[in-house]
Amino acid sequence: MRRAASLAHVDEQIRRLLDLSHPDPHSVLGIHPDGDGVVVRTFRPDAERVTVLPDFGGRVPAVHRRGGVFEARLNNRRDLFGYLVEVRYPGGATFTVRDPYSFPPTLGELDSHLAAEGRHERLWERLGAHPAHHRGTYGTSFAVWAPTARSVSVVGDFNSWDGRLHPMRAMGSTGIWELFVPEVGPGQTASVVHALDQYQSKDADFIKSRAAADPLKRPISIYEVHIGSWRHVVEEGDRSLTWAEAGAQLADYVAEMGFTHVELLPVAEHPFGGSWGYQVTGYFAPTARHGHPDDFRALVDALHARGIGVILDWVPAHFPTDPYALARFDGTALYEHEDPPARSSGWRSTTPMGCAWTRWPRCCTATTAASPASGSRTSTAGARTRRPSRCSRK
Repeated sequence: MRRAASLAHVDEQIRRLLDLSHPDPHSVLGIHPDGDGVVVRTFRPDAERVTVLPDFGGRVPAVHRRGGVFEARLNNRRDLFGYLVEVRYPGGATFTVRDPYSFPPTLGELDSHLAAEGRHERLWERLGAHPAHHRGTYGTSFAVWAPTARSVSVVGDFNSWDGRLHPMRAMGSTGIWELFVPEVGPGQTASVVHALDQYQSKDADFIKSRAAADPLKRPISIYEVHIGSWRHVVEEGDRSLTWAEAGAQLADYVAEMGFTHVELLPVAEHPFGGSWGYQVTGYFAPTARHGHPDDFRALVDALHARGIGVILDWVPAHFPTDPYALARFDGTALYEHEDPPARSSGWRSTTPMGCAWTRWPRCCTATTAASPASGSRTSTAGARTRRPSRCSRK
């Protein structure tokens, strides 16, 4: 018979969990062998009753151990099984959920090994938020790199923004924190999750023709544009165009003017519109100001359909110091210079390590005119020479 975990050991693990200082909440929560049976623990602060519902049937009442940790024991069972947790709160509100702490990591051993060595070449497929099926259950896999953080939690509408409910686990010495949350999908977390496998690109012909051409033997003329200020819909509060609206209008205009490419000023998510996208908080997320990520894909498709190439300004040179950005992400200068003089102070921004913020003269001209056809305000920028890089290696 397996030895049951000592009460003192479990109590110490629960104390660390309640202090939000436990690096591996899965080691105490979830389902575990214990003595001649198994024990299921779940953390549901403020609940008045918790019941475990095994997939093979039945109802197992859980006992409140301390601080919102409930425990259900099934004797004479040696196998670990899937289950749901029924949670009842004062007033009668009842929720039935699949327990996140019953799932193994979504990052494999090879992922952890390569990430720890800095050699993982497809890390964007592992870090961040990715809707996925894991062990036969649909949900979202979350992972972030925060090597000196004491704890990291996932919050959103699905857990009433309660940082106690979904603490993540540290993946060894990699600095990565991970959690799979079942039955959570697009639109339910603070950094909004999107399913990115639904849109079908329509630019196969453009991609094929581009690959067959020699770019060194073809002329190139680039039209630089900031979608947020290019055209406004004056009839609707002078708002900016959506990605979908901008696609057709921009493709028509650029083709008529004879440009071969469009260079979009930074499209990544940013908090301050006046920065024109040069204050990035979400490096791999097109800003929601103009619509869904699939609408941005449609904009690219619209340009490609007219034979127009697309260049994106991607700005790693600095990011804002807003608490939801990357500045002191895990309590330390993880991505930026620790030395204050290396920071840019104009827009409360900081400069990543390995990059130097540089200023350059404007090399393009802009005019403003009314478009009689649309009644919209249009800003147009002329062709210009390539500006110096914003990020110079040291």
